[in-house]
Amino acid sequence: MELFICSLLQFLKLQWKSRGFPPGPTLFPIIGSIWWINFRADHGSLKKLAKTFGNICTLWLGHRPMVVLYGFQAVKDGLTINSEDVSGRLQTYVFNRMANGKGILVSNGLIGKHQRCFGIGTLRKLGMGNKRVERGIQTEASYLVEFFRDQDGRAVDHSFPTVHAVSNVICAVVFGHRFSLEDATFRQLIEAYNCIVAFGNSYLYYMCEIFPWAAEHLLGPAQKASFSCDFVHSFIKQEIKSHSERCIMDEPEDFIDCYLDQIEKTKNILNSTFDEDNMVQSVFDLFLGGSESTATTLRWALLHMVAYPDIQEKVQKELDAVLSPSHLICYEDRKKLPYTNAVIHEIMRFSSIILITIPREAVKDTTVIFGHELKGTIIMANIDSTLFDPEYWETPHQFNPAPFLDKNGNFVTQEAFLAFSAGHRMCLGEVLAKMELFIIFCSLLQTFKFTAPEGVKEVNTDFIFGSTMKPHPYKLCAVLR
Repeated sequence: MELFICSLLQFLKLQWKSRGFPPGPTLFPIIGSIWWINFRADHGSLKKLAKTFGNICTLWLGHRPMVVLYGFQAVKDGLTINSEDVSGRLQTYVFNRMANGKGILVSNGLIGKHQRCFGIGTLRKLGMGNKRVERGIQTEASYLVEFFRDQDGRAVDHSFPTVHAVSNVICAVVFGHRFSLEDATFRQLIEAYNCIVAFGNSYLYYMCEIFPWAAEHLLGPAQKASFSCDFVHSFIKQEIKSHSERCIMDEPEDFIDCYLDQIEKTKNILNSTFDEDNMVQSVFDLFLGGSESTATTLRWALLHMVAYPDIQEKVQKELDAVLSPSHLICYEDRKKLPYTNAVIHEIMRFSSIILITIPREAVKDTTVIFGHELKGTIIMANIDSTLFDPEYWETPHQFNPAPFLDKNGNFVTQEAFLAFSAGHRMCLGEVLAKMELFIIFCSLLQTFKFTAPEGVKEVNTDFIFGSTMKPHPYKLCAVLR
């Protein structure tokens, strides 16, 4: 009886606590209301949640409120009105285990502000968005073209060579060198990142946040993800050691050089946030952000060209009409290739690889979103829902580049295209990602026609749910044009 009374009192206390928050499922002691989406924030469950409780609703992660934003207007307003007020990162068991409040991606306060500002400034200094990085992308595109050429039209799974090409772009910026396709350590590095990404947004991720002791003692995948983080950190520390021994401070060549220089410059400044721990985590964050998402989008891009041969043909006709066969693709060419640019943006929209943003947190005591007072609340924006919002897209569930073209065939942007998020925490690598997608995609389609292997009658364009929405493993044939 006492247990029943205690449980009832706790239940009533939680109902009282939920007053003033947007509506949501009934919450229970310990598990909160995350049970309602079966511990899995996927397409169907979030759509059902919005349909039942509205585009702004509340889930409870244990005893912590999490406001979920669904649809373009809710996501845009929620992330851009009082943007700085909702720019905090949630400090949870998993995030602390991964980053311990360091680096760029999940840090807060002065650390977050200093590391992000330094990261953006240094990437610009090192050429992000200009000719220096463009030449690196062109080099990696040529290696990927050679990979497909060597297959001589045979069916091949191109996932690792594509990850390799994209990752080497950020490797050159961060480490100052690229890795060969046969490098065993690099392959281990990619596998470690894949393990970390696969763990995120899974049932086990939510279970670890609610029951941290389970992650420490019972859950094998959680421990494997933890070991993968440790491996990546060790790899980065070894790179830093090599840079320190090389000692090039006057003319820094890459991000690590610049960071070592910054540590030296700020060593006598009280409460400086520039130290080796923040450097290791910043490199970890840049590599993760600069490889996984763009490589996955390129895999979707080629899959859609196989699935929609008519669109592939139109892209190639435009490339042939505008560029000579020997022309080295550059980012500036996008202005002369509106249809191709539209197709690339439609790939990013239709096969959105990020379902939800990394959770943000209201950093002020009170933040008002749509009339609701939110105190220290988690904000989870469903980015995917903005890209399929029927109020802003005529055919949201069809692959259709037309919304990115005006009546004269010129490329136009769409306000509901929030593939890189919005507000203070939007993706800092947007320009780099768009450059890579355009240059590599055009280089490949200029050279090859992509088809399904012989005997494959239907192309599977369903996604595998995870931190990034990946296509199912597939093979294709690259036939020289």
